[in-house]
Amino acid sequence: MDIDQRVEPAVARSLFGALPSGTMASLLADAVELDVPAGSILYRDEDPARTGLVVAGLVRIYLTSREGRQVTVRYARSGDTVGVPMAVGGPVAVGAQAVTDSSLLLLRSETVRSLAMADARVAWPLAEEITRLLYAVLDAFGGHVFGSVRQRLARHLLDLAADRQRDALLVAPVSQQALADAVGTAREVVARTLHDFRAAGLVESTRRGVVLLDPDRLHEVATTGEL
Repeated sequence: MDIDQRVEPAVARSLFGALPSGTMASLLADAVELDVPAGSILYRDEDPARTGLVVAGLVRIYLTSREGRQVTVRYARSGDTVGVPMAVGGPVAVGAQAVTDSSLLLLRSETVRSLAMADARVAWPLAEEITRLLYAVLDAFGGHVFGSVRQRLARHLLDLAADRQRDALLVAPVSQQALADAVGTAREVVARTLHDFRAAGLVESTRRGVVLLDPDRLHEVATTGEL
């Protein structure tokens, strides 16, 4: 496929951005562009291996317990890849969901794997990406345990809302006390933090719960702790 103006910036920012033009052409020869609405499930743990590049939007990768509970492993944005480990190790027990309206470039995992096995210029970026993903998972774990209240609350709101998402509206149906219990702080601290989030235009409190008005910025808060 030809890289259009919408896809090209995401490819350039990705791990594939520095590949030679011929290798890039082989990689994208059988790629498919996919536009999905918010709330769509992109991958389930029983699906065949799939590798993709996020062109636009916010995608979460999550694990599901036997009881149906979910925990988010990481979030992927424009220029981030999803499913790269599957190109190496095959299917894995995770799911992927579009948190916002998203666009992806789907690659054949077999193509990615065969190119990597034949060319170190492909294999080394893949190895770097898998290492980066490992560090991201460790950072997420550390954030759950050691992050600030603001970071833990932002991530918990994203996780709760995405777990129950049915359309473009993201709502975390939870009380302030339940939030306090979940992130390990006092209800008064949660109330102040939510006030800051509302003032920054990130959330809105309703009878249904906490509505996430700007999930992209809320994800930045979860990552950096800065409003």
